Amino acid sequence: MFQKYQQLMPVVGISQPGGTYHLIELACPAEIPLRDVEPGQFVEISVPGRKFMLRRPISICDIDEQKNHLLLLVDAVGEGTRLITQVKSGDSLDILFPLGKGFSLPSSSKASPLLVGGGVGIAPMLYLARSIYRHSGEKPKVLLGAKNAAYLKGIADRFSEFSQLYLCTDDGTLGKKGFVTDHEIWQQKHSHVYVCGPKPMMKSVAHKVAGGDACVEFSLENMMACGLGACLCCVEQTVTGNRCVCTEGPVFKLEELTWLKQQ
Repeated sequence: MFQKYQQLMPVVGISQPGGTYHLIELACPAEIPLRDVEPGQFVEISVPGRKFMLRRPISICDIDEQKNHLLLLVDAVGEGTRLITQVKSGDSLDILFPLGKGFSLPSSSKASPLLVGGGVGIAPMLYLARSIYRHSGEKPKVLLGAKNAAYLKGIADRFSEFSQLYLCTDDGTLGKKGFVTDHEIWQQKHSHVYVCGPKPMMKSVAHKVAGGDACVEFSLENMMACGLGACLCCVEQTVTGNRCVCTEGPVFKLEELTWLKQQ
């Protein structure tokens, strides 16, 4: 069980890599080291101002252990996230973290993992790729998809140092044209498959890998409010009953989910 912190963190950088995406870099106090945070965990951000009571859940995109900085990818799609992305360097955000259960890393350096991120689901794949590379010394394969180049290139460039990168866009403006499930990389064999993105995309991946022997994990993006398992709005039906995504996930193994039984 991870110790949770509520911390006012100063914004040390904010940029817009493309589309409605914003990268927000936060400085975490030295007495709260980030090295034990798992890839796939998330934070809850208090929306600036007094209009919104509920926090917004945001995946941890990356961690700079030397600086003890936290990087978040925020998609400004609603009023709450738009207010969050209007902060400037020197402002502070109220952060509750680290939350949830993250991805499990391959135990063998000979593993052949594939990381698949779609849309804002790209976010947790950055720190996961970095962690796998640091753990094994091998660059994992990373497949990223978005609707067009504007939503992909600025964030995809950050993966090149520690991953083998494959890209696709709905309109073909960057990488292969089509969905992530259309990419030829699926013809290769993978020991592990890690996925985050819109639920229809993840369900398509689930059916694509069904019957194989890879260890497959999905990071769910169910609607969340409290992040602590109290409000029950993020519940997901699993083979063992309804489970809170915010506390028992957001990462679940394929065999825990009921997606393959659904039509």
